[in-house]
Amino acid sequence: MKTVDKKTSAYDPKCRDCDRLAGFLDEVRSEHPGYFCAPVPSFGDTLGEKKRGLLVVGLAPGLKGANRTGRPFTGDHAGILLYATLHKFGFASHSGSSEPDDGLRLKNCRITNAVKCLPPANKPLPREIKVCNRYLVNEIAHCAPKAILALGRIAHDAVLMALGLKSGAHAFAHGAKHVVKAHGRDLAFFDSYHCSRYNTQTRRLTTPMFEAVVHAAKRHLDVAG
Repeated sequence: MKTVDKKTSAYDPKCRDCDRLAGFLDEVRSEHPGYFCAPVPSFGDTLGEKKRGLLVVGLAPGLKGANRTGRPFTGDHAGILLYATLHKFGFASHSGSSEPDDGLRLKNCRITNAVKCLPPANKPLPREIKVCNRYLVNEIAHCAPKAILALGRIAHDAVLMALGLKSGAHAFAHGAKHVVKAHGRDLAFFDSYHCSRYNTQTRRLTTPMFEAVVHAAKRHLDVAG
Protein backbone atom coordinates (compact mmCIF):
# COMPACT_ATOMS: atom_id res chain seq x y z
CA MET A 1 0.00 0.00 0.00
CA LYS A 2 1.34 3.43 -0.90
CA THR A 3 2.16 5.88 1.86
CA VAL A 4 0.68 9.36 1.89
CA ASP A 5 2.76 12.52 1.90
CA LYS A 6 0.42 15.19 3.23
CA LYS A 7 2.59 18.00 1.82
CA THR A 8 2.21 16.85 -1.76
CA SER A 9 -0.97 14.78 -2.00
CA ALA A 10 -3.73 17.07 -0.74
CA TYR A 11 -5.90 18.71 -3.40
CA ASP A 12 -4.08 21.65 -4.98
CA PRO A 13 -6.27 24.03 -7.02
CA LYS A 14 -3.12 25.64 -8.49
CA CYS A 15 -1.35 22.46 -9.55
CA ARG A 16 0.49 22.81 -12.89
CA ASP A 17 2.67 19.71 -12.70
CA CYS A 18 1.62 18.46 -16.14
CA ASP A 19 2.77 20.95 -18.77
CA ARG A 20 0.41 19.70 -21.48
CA LEU A 21 -2.67 19.85 -19.24
CA ALA A 22 -1.74 23.22 -17.74
CA GLY A 23 -1.21 24.69 -21.20
CA PHE A 24 -4.49 23.27 -22.46
CA LEU A 25 -6.36 24.76 -19.50
CA ASP A 26 -4.80 28.14 -20.32
CA GLU A 27 -6.10 27.87 -23.88
CA VAL A 28 -9.60 26.87 -22.79
CA ARG A 29 -9.67 29.63 -20.17
CA SER A 30 -8.86 32.23 -22.81
CA GLU A 31 -11.73 30.98 -24.97
CA HIS A 32 -14.16 30.51 -22.06
CA PRO A 33 -13.25 32.98 -19.29
CA GLY A 34 -16.32 31.99 -17.27
CA TYR A 35 -15.32 28.33 -17.02
CA PHE A 36 -13.77 26.84 -13.86
CA CYS A 37 -10.67 25.72 -15.83
CA ALA A 38 -8.61 24.36 -12.94
CA PRO A 39 -8.00 21.03 -11.20
CA VAL A 40 -11.49 19.88 -10.18
CA PRO A 41 -11.90 18.95 -6.50
CA SER A 42 -13.74 15.88 -5.30
CA PHE A 43 -17.40 16.20 -4.41
CA GLY A 44 -19.60 14.63 -1.75
CA ASP A 45 -19.53 13.18 1.72
CA THR A 46 -16.21 13.24 3.57
CA LEU A 47 -16.82 9.55 4.37
CA GLY A 48 -14.62 8.03 7.10
CA GLU A 49 -14.15 4.61 8.66
CA LYS A 50 -17.46 4.74 10.55
CA LYS A 51 -19.53 5.26 7.40
CA ARG A 52 -20.62 2.82 4.71
CA GLY A 53 -18.82 4.92 2.14
CA LEU A 54 -18.62 4.56 -1.63
CA LEU A 55 -15.89 6.34 -3.58
CA VAL A 56 -16.71 6.77 -7.28
CA VAL A 57 -13.66 7.27 -9.50
CA GLY A 58 -14.16 8.71 -12.97
CA LEU A 59 -11.72 9.48 -15.76
CA ALA A 60 -11.22 13.26 -15.96
CA PRO A 61 -13.29 16.48 -16.14
CA GLY A 62 -15.27 17.05 -19.33
CA LEU A 63 -14.88 20.30 -21.26
CA LYS A 64 -18.43 21.54 -20.73
CA GLY A 65 -19.07 19.52 -17.61
CA ALA A 66 -16.78 19.55 -14.59
CA ASN A 67 -14.23 21.79 -16.30
CA ARG A 68 -16.97 24.39 -16.73
CA THR A 69 -18.80 23.96 -13.43
CA GLY A 70 -16.03 22.87 -11.04
CA ARG A 71 -17.98 19.83 -9.81
CA PRO A 72 -17.43 16.26 -11.04
CA PHE A 73 -19.98 15.00 -13.59
CA THR A 74 -21.99 18.21 -13.40
CA GLY A 75 -23.39 19.81 -16.52
CA ASP A 76 -22.49 17.00 -18.92
CA HIS A 77 -24.15 13.90 -20.34
CA ALA A 78 -22.22 11.44 -18.16
CA GLY A 79 -23.64 12.99 -15.02
CA ILE A 80 -27.23 12.30 -16.07
CA LEU A 81 -26.99 8.54 -15.61
CA LEU A 82 -24.52 8.71 -12.73
CA TYR A 83 -26.51 11.02 -10.46
CA ALA A 84 -29.88 9.48 -11.37
CA THR A 85 -28.52 6.09 -10.34
CA LEU A 86 -26.90 7.37 -7.16
CA HIS A 87 -30.22 8.97 -6.25
CA LYS A 88 -32.12 5.73 -6.91
CA PHE A 89 -29.93 3.84 -4.45
CA GLY A 90 -29.93 6.50 -1.74
CA PHE A 91 -26.52 8.07 -2.33
CA ALA A 92 -27.77 11.41 -3.72
CA SER A 93 -30.44 13.86 -2.54
CA HIS A 94 -31.86 14.20 -6.05
CA SER A 95 -31.06 13.18 -9.60
CA GLY A 96 -30.13 16.55 -11.08
CA SER A 97 -26.58 17.55 -11.88
CA SER A 98 -26.85 20.66 -14.02
CA GLU A 99 -25.05 23.30 -11.93
CA PRO A 100 -23.08 23.29 -8.65
CA ASP A 101 -25.76 25.46 -6.98
CA ASP A 102 -28.56 22.94 -7.64
CA GLY A 103 -28.63 21.79 -4.00
CA LEU A 104 -27.40 18.28 -4.74
CA ARG A 105 -25.98 16.49 -1.72
CA LEU A 106 -24.33 13.08 -1.50
CA LYS A 107 -24.67 10.68 1.44
CA ASN A 108 -22.09 7.96 2.11
CA CYS A 109 -20.70 8.73 -1.33
CA ARG A 110 -17.88 10.78 -2.76
CA ILE A 111 -16.87 11.36 -6.40
CA THR A 112 -13.41 12.04 -7.76
CA ASN A 113 -11.44 11.54 -10.98
CA ALA A 114 -8.27 9.69 -11.92
CA VAL A 115 -7.04 12.95 -13.48
CA LYS A 116 -8.20 16.26 -12.03
CA CYS A 117 -7.56 18.47 -15.07
CA LEU A 118 -9.29 18.53 -18.45
CA PRO A 119 -7.20 16.57 -20.99
CA PRO A 120 -7.24 17.28 -24.74
CA ALA A 121 -9.73 14.99 -26.51
CA ASN A 122 -10.64 13.53 -23.09
CA LYS A 123 -7.48 11.39 -23.23
CA PRO A 124 -4.89 11.86 -20.48
CA LEU A 125 -1.41 10.53 -21.13
CA PRO A 126 0.02 7.71 -18.96
CA ARG A 127 2.48 10.13 -17.34
CA GLU A 128 -0.36 12.52 -16.44
CA ILE A 129 -2.33 9.71 -14.83
CA LYS A 130 0.75 8.73 -12.84
CA VAL A 131 1.52 12.28 -11.72
CA CYS A 132 -2.06 12.87 -10.60
CA ASN A 133 -2.29 9.53 -8.81
CA ARG A 134 -0.95 10.95 -5.57
CA TYR A 135 -4.25 12.76 -5.10
CA LEU A 136 -6.16 9.49 -5.40
CA VAL A 137 -3.76 7.89 -2.91
CA ASN A 138 -4.60 10.70 -0.51
CA GLU A 139 -8.34 10.39 -1.18
CA ILE A 140 -8.47 6.68 -0.40
CA ALA A 141 -6.28 7.04 2.68
CA HIS A 142 -8.19 9.88 4.28
CA CYS A 143 -11.76 9.06 3.18
CA ALA A 144 -11.43 5.36 4.01
CA PRO A 145 -14.17 4.14 1.64
CA LYS A 146 -15.54 0.65 2.17
CA ALA A 147 -16.14 0.30 -1.56
CA ILE A 148 -14.83 1.90 -4.74
CA LEU A 149 -16.62 2.13 -8.08
CA ALA A 150 -14.25 2.63 -11.02
CA LEU A 151 -15.83 4.06 -14.16
CA GLY A 152 -13.82 2.67 -17.05
CA ARG A 153 -10.46 1.00 -17.50
CA ILE A 154 -8.37 4.12 -16.87
CA ALA A 155 -10.08 4.70 -13.53
CA HIS A 156 -9.70 0.99 -12.74
CA ASP A 157 -5.95 1.10 -13.42
CA ALA A 158 -5.60 4.36 -11.48
CA VAL A 159 -7.21 2.76 -8.42
CA LEU A 160 -4.85 -0.21 -8.65
CA MET A 161 -1.91 2.20 -8.91
CA ALA A 162 -3.13 4.15 -5.87
CA LEU A 163 -3.37 0.91 -3.91
CA GLY A 164 0.15 -0.09 -4.91
CA LEU A 165 -1.06 -3.05 -7.00
CA LYS A 166 0.14 -4.04 -10.45
CA SER A 167 -2.16 -3.21 -13.36
CA GLY A 168 -2.49 -6.91 -14.18
CA ALA A 169 -3.37 -7.94 -10.65
CA HIS A 170 -7.10 -7.50 -11.29
CA ALA A 171 -8.46 -7.39 -14.83
CA PHE A 172 -11.03 -4.73 -15.72
CA ALA A 173 -14.47 -6.10 -16.63
CA HIS A 174 -17.86 -4.47 -16.46
CA GLY A 175 -19.69 -5.74 -13.39
CA ALA A 176 -16.57 -7.26 -11.82
CA LYS A 177 -15.99 -7.13 -8.08
CA HIS A 178 -12.48 -7.31 -6.69
CA VAL A 179 -11.53 -7.58 -3.02
CA VAL A 180 -8.19 -5.95 -2.25
CA LYS A 181 -6.25 -4.89 0.82
CA ALA A 182 -6.12 -1.20 1.72
CA HIS A 183 -4.64 0.10 4.97
CA GLY A 184 -4.92 -3.27 6.66
CA ARG A 185 -8.53 -3.98 5.72
CA ASP A 186 -10.50 -5.49 2.89
CA LEU A 187 -11.80 -3.08 0.28
CA ALA A 188 -14.39 -4.00 -2.36
CA PHE A 189 -13.62 -2.61 -5.76
CA PHE A 190 -16.31 -2.61 -8.49
CA ASP A 191 -15.91 -1.98 -12.22
CA SER A 192 -18.31 -0.38 -14.68
CA TYR A 193 -18.05 0.96 -18.18
CA HIS A 194 -17.88 4.73 -18.04
CA CYS A 195 -21.28 6.42 -18.26
CA SER A 196 -20.13 8.59 -21.15
CA ARG A 197 -22.36 9.78 -23.98
CA TYR A 198 -20.58 7.42 -26.39
CA ASN A 199 -21.10 4.35 -24.20
CA THR A 200 -24.75 5.06 -23.45
CA GLN A 201 -25.71 6.05 -26.99
CA THR A 202 -24.03 2.98 -28.50
CA ARG A 203 -25.71 0.84 -25.81
CA ARG A 204 -22.40 -0.50 -24.64
CA LEU A 205 -23.68 0.66 -21.27
CA THR A 206 -27.41 0.64 -20.59
CA THR A 207 -29.26 2.01 -17.57
CA PRO A 208 -30.03 -1.50 -16.21
CA MET A 209 -26.37 -2.49 -16.63
CA PHE A 210 -25.15 0.52 -14.67
CA GLU A 211 -27.83 0.22 -12.02
CA ALA A 212 -26.85 -3.41 -11.46
CA VAL A 213 -23.27 -2.42 -10.62
CA VAL A 214 -24.30 0.38 -8.25
CA HIS A 215 -26.85 -1.94 -6.65
CA ALA A 216 -24.11 -4.52 -6.08
CA ALA A 217 -21.96 -1.89 -4.39
CA LYS A 218 -24.92 -0.81 -2.25
CA ARG A 219 -25.60 -4.40 -1.19
CA HIS A 220 -21.96 -4.85 -0.24
CA LEU A 221 -22.03 -1.72 1.90
CA ASP A 222 -25.26 -2.77 3.59
CA VAL A 223 -23.78 -6.14 4.52
CA ALA A 224 -20.40 -4.70 5.52
CA GLY A 225 -22.12 -2.25 7.89
